[in-house]
Amino acid sequence: MAALEIDPALRSFVADELLPGLDITPERFWEVLDSLQQRFAGRIAELLARRDELQARIDSWHEEQGGAGDPAAYEAFLTEIGYLLPEEQPHITVTDVDPEIATIAGPQLVVPATVPRYALNAANARWGSLYDAFYGTDALPPLDRGLAPGYDEERGAQVIAEVDRLLDEFFPLASGSHADATAYTVNNGQLVVHTATGETGLADADQFAGYSERGVLLRRNGLHVELHIDREHRVGRQHHAGIADVVLESAVTTIIDLEDSVSTVDGEDKAHGYRTWLGLMTGKLEATFEKGGRTMTRVVHGDRTWTAPDGSPLTLPGRALLLARTVGHHMTSGAVLVDGEEVAEGVLDTLVVATAALHDLRGLGRFTNSRTGSVYIVKPKQHGPDEVALTVELFAAVEEALGLAPCTLKIGIMDEERRTSLNLGACIARAADRVIFVNTGFLDRTGDEIHTDFHAGPVVRKESMKSSKWLSTYEDSNVDVALAAGFAGRAQVGKGMWAKPAAMAAMLEQKGAQPEAGANTAWVPSPTAATLHALHYLRTDVAARQRELAGRRTDRRGMLAVPLLTEPLTPEEIRHELETNAQSILGYVVRWVGLGIGCSTVPDLEGVGLMEDRATLRISSQLIANWLHHGIVDEETVRVTFARMAALVDEQNASEPGYPPMAADLEGSESFQAALELVFTGATEPNGYTERALTTWRQRAKARAKSS
Repeated sequence: MAALEIDPALRSFVADELLPGLDITPERFWEVLDSLQQRFAGRIAELLARRDELQARIDSWHEEQGGAGDPAAYEAFLTEIGYLLPEEQPHITVTDVDPEIATIAGPQLVVPATVPRYALNAANARWGSLYDAFYGTDALPPLDRGLAPGYDEERGAQVIAEVDRLLDEFFPLASGSHADATAYTVNNGQLVVHTATGETGLADADQFAGYSERGVLLRRNGLHVELHIDREHRVGRQHHAGIADVVLESAVTTIIDLEDSVSTVDGEDKAHGYRTWLGLMTGKLEATFEKGGRTMTRVVHGDRTWTAPDGSPLTLPGRALLLARTVGHHMTSGAVLVDGEEVAEGVLDTLVVATAALHDLRGLGRFTNSRTGSVYIVKPKQHGPDEVALTVELFAAVEEALGLAPCTLKIGIMDEERRTSLNLGACIARAADRVIFVNTGFLDRTGDEIHTDFHAGPVVRKESMKSSKWLSTYEDSNVDVALAAGFAGRAQVGKGMWAKPAAMAAMLEQKGAQPEAGANTAWVPSPTAATLHALHYLRTDVAARQRELAGRRTDRRGMLAVPLLTEPLTPEEIRHELETNAQSILGYVVRWVGLGIGCSTVPDLEGVGLMEDRATLRISSQLIANWLHHGIVDEETVRVTFARMAALVDEQNASEPGYPPMAADLEGSESFQAALELVFTGATEPNGYTERALTTWRQRAKARAKSS
């Protein structure tokens, strides 16, 4: 066994929290980690070297061509060097997949593992109040005045009217409207809707799924909707049929994130994130906090029970099905040193995640996560089929070490790097018996698009990326390749995040395109957004849409269209783009480095809150680095702009407790210096990733804070 140096916080977590109740000693756990490190670290290094080799050859080719070059010649070159591989037509054989992934289409939450309160909110977001989602957001037009204190009946009436309209759309009555209802009752296993003119029922009686003392349960497209009837409730008193709330099955699945949305730079941080995942697997996670002058405690919700129309008991999960996202192959962690070298962080993550899941698999927890005996691990930042194959081998090794059946550990493949997008069929083929989703992580994918063809020329503005040919081809191809591989009814075809947490009206207008595109899940940033996005899955029968799209094939060559500027930009356009990206970088980095917050809602130049994580940071830093390289901007302009934006970001965060201001001492600000480094090293940073710089500067900030 190699010499292991283990961070005390991580060592204590493993011995005192992770392993009790399992038949694994701490000594055995660390022996397994050591053996995995010895087996995989060198091979990971080889794959990373292959990435660098390919990137260097692409850089040289573009330099020799003096730009993007001829598209046919570019395709031939990528094929010659082994970047573009022959297309494969796999068919997945994965089994024991929970219905939340295999057959139920619905929203997917992504939440940082380092914030237990948020993780609990997300896990419990399987059911969400549609009334609340409409009442407290811009999903409905605002009143011509502010909301009255407490409950505003005018806003309530607005919500009730909109929900009546949606009930008519999704659960039409045999005659009349839900707006005419005066009561909902159950008689001989049938839903009876009472109106002023008589009784009616659902046009499709099969949509009635059950009833309880709370009210009635409806079902459409595999999702459930509960009409909560309580005439004593203040809303129920106002409602024409006593409906106090309409509760939607919302976040069907949730990813507990150990990667892009967290700031974990040492053993203490890693143990904190792992603790959340473990607490969800045991069902014992709690979070206590102050709200409205009261101390509140959140816990994991239990299952929900009804009586089915035939009189039999009906139980539905009270929690989202949970997946864990580990880090990419390129990450290492000083939380464990093996013979003085940092451990492969993805190896450590996989072992801890799988070990924690033993509490679920063995029925030791308060609740059940996977009812099929699977563990779902999302693997990001993979470049091509060889890296997917290595992940599969790692999963098999962990299964063997923990005594798990083969293929217990399932893989979600993030389609967020160009070499994976272009060779997606081959990637799926390497994981055919384990793959449970492919998801278009378009934010990271945009960052990789910029970096891969960095030397081809100056790229278009960030907003213009959304209409680029490569992006539309990529989004369509992800669906087409997955459906051709047999994902329908077996696995998820996923779409990316809605990045404006407060803009729910715009989300309702735009995000419905994702299930229409054949995706049976898409990411949302909050439980409220999950509830509103669930309306899109009630409206669109994704299974039927997938059948319609099944024969479509997208030409992957469209992804080789490099998104370069074709017309010169005005000085004002350049200034605005530079300011926009600099402000975004600083607003995110100051929280990551200065406060240890890995995912933030950062106000933009106009004050609109945008969700920022390492993926959005990758885009912004790569774009400025690209423009620097090609002379669209110069170093002095970048430095001056960043200094000016630092003052603005300080002003935007003036009320944030513990916020470390930058503008007063730019040279001494770890956050400001980290932001500059991300831009000025962007051309040479492998794959344009941001983790190395962020981690280095966060470690410095933590060290300084501890010494002061």
